[in-house]
This record gives sequence, C-alpha cells and structure tokens, in this order.
Amino acid sequence: MTIRFETPHDAAAVDDILDRSFAPGRERKTAYRLRDGVDHIPHLAFVNTVPGGGVAATLRFWPIAVGWERAPGLLLGPLAVDPALQGLGFGKALMRHGLAAAAADGHRIVVLVGDPGYYEPFGFTRALTRNLAMPGPVEAHRFLARELVPGALDGVHGMIQRASADAAFPIPAIAGTGLPAFAEP
Repeated sequence: MTIRFETPHDAAAVDDILDRSFAPGRERKTAYRLRDGVDHIPHLAFVNTVPGGGVAATLRFWPIAVGWERAPGLLLGPLAVDPALQGLGFGKALMRHGLAAAAADGHRIVVLVGDPGYYEPFGFTRALTRNLAMPGPVEAHRFLARELVPGALDGVHGMIQRASADAAFPIPAIAGTGLPAFAEP
C-alpha cells in the first residue's frame, strides 16, 4: 500500500473506481454541483496503490466557501475504494493521510456528505453542520464537518458555496422567506 499524489495518468483508473463504487447519476448530486467549474486541489488529491502501482483508492479535496462569512474550507470527496479491495484499509489510510495533508497546508474546515458510521471515527460530526446548509438536497444526517483547527466553525453559519464568487450557482429560496429552499429549519 503506497499513497502518492494523483497524476493525470491516473484519470482512467480513478474514473473506473468512482463508476464502480457509486450508483449511476452520482454527478447529479449536490456535492458534485459544488465541484462544477472548480478544479480539485492538485496537492490534496491522492491515490492509494497496490504493489505494481495499480490504483486501489482515490481521495480529492475541493475548495469551498463556508457560510455567509465565506470562510475558506474544503469539500472532501469523493473517497472511493475499488470494490474488490474494500475493507482492507486503503480508504482509511487515505483519510488519515489526506486530513493530515490538509491540516499541514493550513486548512481549517472540511465538510462532506457521506456515511456517518465511516466518517465519525475521523472526527466528522453532524453537530458541526447544524448552522450550515448545502445548496441542494442532501440527507441531513450525512452532512458532516470536521474542524482541523478547534473553533474554526465558531460563528460560521449559512450556505456552503463554491470557492469562487463568479462560479456561484443559483440557490432557490422558499417563497416569501428569503431562506434557501434546502436549508434545514
């Protein structure tokens, strides 16, 4: 098991793992909308390989703005492991490595949409997203965050947004309220 930076030569293998790991239509999900038109952070894109160099797992981070304060943050994902290699620690090793690299790079906040049972042991919690909303439908219990710096989310509230203001996409509002249509009460 070797973790290294993702390279352009890994693209086909990464796409294959993503296609086999997630249901069809994954590109229509809210987290993917935040990625549209925004490049992942190359020095925070990793693959875990098997002996011989084949890609076993992939992890990327994307820049986002958190809340109305537009606090800089990261959107984690997708994290995917070749289905034939799941349960062998490839994903967990990538998570530990990726989070350490993000912290060393000075990032303070990471959000994701994923399985709480998998991500909570890495410090992700629903409690940190209670004052935040995604700009589209997500299952509330799967919307998680982790502070890489304690207190990084103190006072931060509102919508998760694309990192670039000019890359924003429309957020539907609840008629007459001014609230985003997908915000939780």
